[in-house]
Amino acid sequence: MKHLRQVVLDTETTGLQPEQGHRIIEIGCVEIVNRRLTGRHLHLYFNPERDIDEGALAVHGLSRERLSTEPLFSERFREILEFVQGAEILIHNAPFDVGFLNAELQRLKQPAFPSFTAAITDTLAQARELHPGKRNGLDALCERYGISNAHRKLHGALLDAELLADVFLAMTRGQDSLGIAGDAQSRAEVFEEAGWPPQGLPLVALSGEFDAAHLAYLKAMEKDAKGPALWTRLEAARPPG
Repeated sequence: MKHLRQVVLDTETTGLQPEQGHRIIEIGCVEIVNRRLTGRHLHLYFNPERDIDEGALAVHGLSRERLSTEPLFSERFREILEFVQGAEILIHNAPFDVGFLNAELQRLKQPAFPSFTAAITDTLAQARELHPGKRNGLDALCERYGISNAHRKLHGALLDAELLADVFLAMTRGQDSLGIAGDAQSRAEVFEEAGWPPQGLPLVALSGEFDAAHLAYLKAMEKDAKGPALWTRLEAARPPG
């Protein structure tokens, strides 16, 4: 069976314009296989050999002095290409990161970054299609899908890639459909008529932290759907005891 391999990727940079000589200073990659986080990741810092714009420094907090002992991009780029080889790459605002990666590879006389991948998916474009007219930055999506980002004080490539992986899996959860025919209303009726909980289904009590995260996710889903979630409806119809 062919496995679907995806890599969530994020970068931090010295500024906004690669054509003005700005460089990548951090890259984070997180692997997903068959819609499951594998625990494999790649996290690298680079010495940009140049100053960092004040605006960029305020975002990620990485100073030129902090990065002065890190390797050059030219010394570690092959690790990046090996990690992403043949995978679908998921990037929030992909043109930005891909533009920087292409500029770095061009300096090394290497092919453009997309040539090493199976495809590149812009999760920001996906989010805008799903939530038109709403804020679709990473923080807003974390809030919408009930994903905790309280530890995100500054941007960091690996941290942002990990958050984006959780957001992407939540945002595309419909792909995990059980394949029941019909629209959402008819699927709900099938479950409700079958009774709740289904016979033989093990019930596991959630701890306070996980229960709160579950409720936050349901609220975010119901807010977007403008109606109660199937789980909420089933719980409301559940016989007492």
